[in-house]
Amino acid sequence: MSDFEIDERAGALWLTLRRPPVNVLDISTLREIRRALKGLPARHDLKVLVVRSGLPGVFSAGMDVADHRRERVAQMLSAFHRLIVFLDQIPQATLAAVDGRCLGGGCELALFCDLVLATPSSTFALPEIDLGCFPPVAAVTLPRLGGRTAHEMILLGEPVSAEEALRRGLVSRLVEDLDAACARWVERLAAKSGSVLALARRAVRQGGRGSLAKALARTERLYVEELTRTRDSDEGIQAFLEKRRPRWTDR
Repeated sequence: MSDFEIDERAGALWLTLRRPPVNVLDISTLREIRRALKGLPARHDLKVLVVRSGLPGVFSAGMDVADHRRERVAQMLSAFHRLIVFLDQIPQATLAAVDGRCLGGGCELALFCDLVLATPSSTFALPEIDLGCFPPVAAVTLPRLGGRTAHEMILLGEPVSAEEALRRGLVSRLVEDLDAACARWVERLAAKSGSVLALARRAVRQGGRGSLAKALARTERLYVEELTRTRDSDEGIQAFLEKRRPRWTDR
């Protein structure tokens, strides 16, 4: 039985973690997930990747503690970081659906996504400090999201409530019905041009890297040299001028 399930529907690929009892991610699972997602860059028909849990009350308890041992930690970090880099580079928008405990590497995975929906009872924590280590992905990505929040979560390792995570900008929205909210957000994202959505996602992800001048220059090149050469860029402008709905080709 696989530790996760893959389902395609409504213009999205749904990755459902299902590794009882708490969706611990080990080296093998990380590698299998990356292999299962390897076709995404070529899938213009899929606009969204949803990452969620199939177990009640937990998104993921993070990485297998046994894989933090000296003889295995390099393999674990390599497998996890290759997955994170892959998710950074795919054209699809990424959406994490969190209900319950979201800890360690699972928290890093969820917060790395473009959008995070969470139930009010969810909690987020990076408790690695109490195991004598630290979360490398969060150390790189959290300062871009929450400033001082990164230091507090990583150095103290204490849980943050869903409401507090929302206040700090770590979560997009709190929702009572997670499945219904995910379906609505996927529908809204799937209605966009796939080519434009991918470029907009890349612009946002690159926007916080480097100086303002370099970031603006990089975004300008992306706009002029790639966006304006897409069919959908022309279609969107023409549809607006003709006062009609655009007919996207995702190209």
